[in-house]
Amino acid sequence: MSFPTPRRRFLQAGAAVAATAALAVVGEGTIFEANNPEVVSIEIPLSRLPQSWDGFRIAQLSDLHYDDYFSIVPIRKAVDLVNGLQPDLVVVTGDFVTSPPSKRRSLQIRAAKAIEPCAQLVAQMRARFGILASLGNHDVATDGAYITEVLQSHGIPVLRNRSVSFERNGERIWVSGLDDILEGKFDLKLALKDIPQAEPVVLLVHEPDYAGYVKNVDLQLSGHSHGGQIRFPLIGAPVLPVMGREYPRGLRRLGPLTLYTNVGIGTIWVPMRLNCPPEVTLITLRTTAGYRRG
Repeated sequence: MSFPTPRRRFLQAGAAVAATAALAVVGEGTIFEANNPEVVSIEIPLSRLPQSWDGFRIAQLSDLHYDDYFSIVPIRKAVDLVNGLQPDLVVVTGDFVTSPPSKRRSLQIRAAKAIEPCAQLVAQMRARFGILASLGNHDVATDGAYITEVLQSHGIPVLRNRSVSFERNGERIWVSGLDDILEGKFDLKLALKDIPQAEPVVLLVHEPDYAGYVKNVDLQLSGHSHGGQIRFPLIGAPVLPVMGREYPRGLRRLGPLTLYTNVGIGTIWVPMRLNCPPEVTLITLRTTAGYRRG
């Protein structure tokens, strides 16, 4: 299976034009919007979810893109929001750091160093079942092994083609994670190999458009697109990344699979958002019988 390479980095081409137009319309409000994450709360029914896990709450963050000047502000606020929500589990679906446009190895190694202060912030979040992570294309393009090592040294397991289970009253739920689709060596079959057919699976995969290839999974949680980051009325997002164009934001149902795409916390290339504020998603899992519409 192959996908187009992401050499035209997200918002690198055409972003300056969009950002300039946005500033002309709303001025400093665009930058301030990027600093203020919002909580998006949704209930998601899963047909295979055991009764013991009805009401299980997952806080999802994505695309932190840590830097010392811009994204650190919304990341700190997001950490406080999550701790106020008191979720059962926190998941972070990739792009902790930002890969430089240049392929020079020295620049990539330098960019990967941002994972140290980023991991210190992420590790401050509290949840009954801890924090789990998957990697994004920027993480793997810089130094995926190093980023994995640092996160895990801070008590944050990174799921690269593997799964973990949680058990309650003899009933289990699984959380699986793939290596990055664009830059890594992803293997869904390997990630799911030990999971019994009847047990529910939540899959962490950075790129949302991989959902079209997913089988035997109940819920996919993704990021990558930033929701476009800059969204104009009536037009939407003028720029979206490879593997983030079909399902760039929000909730989708694709046959037996439910997909949620988080619009991210940080920004890339330009430190602003328009009509697309950073997001902490609070997902409450429901059995089909326990799901309350409206």
